[in-house]
Amino acid sequence: MQSPRIPLFKVFMADSVKDAVVRVLYSGFVGEGDEVVAFERDLARCLETDRVLTVNTGTSALHLAYHMAIDGADDAEIITTPVTCTATNTPIVQNGARIVWADVDPVTGSIDPAEIEALITPRTRAIVMVHWGGNPCDIARISEIGRRDGIKVVEDAAHALGSTYNGSPIGRHSDFVVFSFQAIKHVTSVDGGCLACRDPADHERGRLLRWYGIDRTATESTDLRCEIDIAEAGYKFHMNNVAAAIGRENLKMLDWIRTRHRDNARFYGEAFRGTNSITVARENPNGTSAAWLYTIHLANRDEVMRKLLEAGIGASKVHTRNDKHSAFKASARPLPNAEAFDRTHLCIPVGWWVSESDREQVADAVIRFAR
Repeated sequence: MQSPRIPLFKVFMADSVKDAVVRVLYSGFVGEGDEVVAFERDLARCLETDRVLTVNTGTSALHLAYHMAIDGADDAEIITTPVTCTATNTPIVQNGARIVWADVDPVTGSIDPAEIEALITPRTRAIVMVHWGGNPCDIARISEIGRRDGIKVVEDAAHALGSTYNGSPIGRHSDFVVFSFQAIKHVTSVDGGCLACRDPADHERGRLLRWYGIDRTATESTDLRCEIDIAEAGYKFHMNNVAAAIGRENLKMLDWIRTRHRDNARFYGEAFRGTNSITVARENPNGTSAAWLYTIHLANRDEVMRKLLEAGIGASKVHTRNDKHSAFKASARPLPNAEAFDRTHLCIPVGWWVSESDREQVADAVIRFAR
C-alpha cells in the first residue's frame, strides 16, 4: 500500500544531530559514557526530577520497574490496562508475574481507578497506568490507592513526554515513570527510553541492574571492573553514547514539537465540536496532553479508516486491546469498556508535520465520512 500523503507518524530529526553523531562516532568511545550522563542531566531538567536512568528501549525501562516492584515475589500480580502497546504488558509476563486487567474509561482509554481498588489482593505488587496519546490519567487518585496499600505505582508515559499534571511535568509523580525515545515519539534517540524513580534506593538499584549489576562508577577496580562483585544479576539495558547524542539534540526541540501537536489537536477539537457522529477523547482537566495521538470515536470506525487511507490520510487504531492476545489468555476477564473503546477508537494525523491545510483536509474528510 502506498504511504499516505498526510501520514499518521513521521520521524523528527534535528539538523544538529548530524554533527553530534559524527563527533561521537569518531570520539573513540561509543558505549555508555559522558554523552549518556549529559542526556540524563538534560532529561532531569526537562522532567524536574533528579533521578533519571536512560536505557536502550522504553520496554527495558518497564522491565526494570516491574522487576524492582515485584522484588523476588513468586506469586506477584500486577494490575494493568489492556488499552496500550503490548510493550506495556509483555515485561510483566517476562518477569514471572500475573497480569490482572483493569477496565478503562470507554472514551479516553485511561485505566479506571475504581476498577483498580476492587482488584487489589495481598499479591498485588504494582499498578500500571498508561497515558494514552499523552493524555494524563487520574494520577492523584491512583497514587493514593498505591500509597494506602503499599503498592508501587508505574506510569507508562511512552506517549507523554511533554505532558503535565497539576502543573508539573509527567515524570515526577509516581514510584516509576517510563518514557520511550523510539523512532516516532516526540523525541527520538532512534531507539531508547528512560526510567524516572522516586526512591533513591530504586534509582541506585536500577542503575546497577541496567548494566549486568556492575557498578560502572566504581574506582577501586584495576582490571576493567571484571573483579567487582555482582550482588544482583542484571541486564544489558544501558543506552550508548550515539543514541544519547541523537536524543540530546532532539530534546532541544521538544517545546516546538509539543506546541505543533497541541495546536493541531485544538483545531480538531473545534472542528468536531457539535458533530454528533464524532466523539472526541477529552483532555484531563487536571493536566495537559502532549498530543502524541489524537483519538476520536466513530460508530463506523472501520469504514472511516478505510476511506481516509484511500484519500491519502493516515488513520489507525495504533494499538488494539492486549487482553485478546493468546499470550495473555490466562488473565482474561470481561472488560466491557475496553471493548467499547477498541470497537470505535481511531487516531488521525496530529503531528508537527501536519500543516494548516493538511488538518483542514483531515477534519473535512472525517466529518464527511462519519455517520
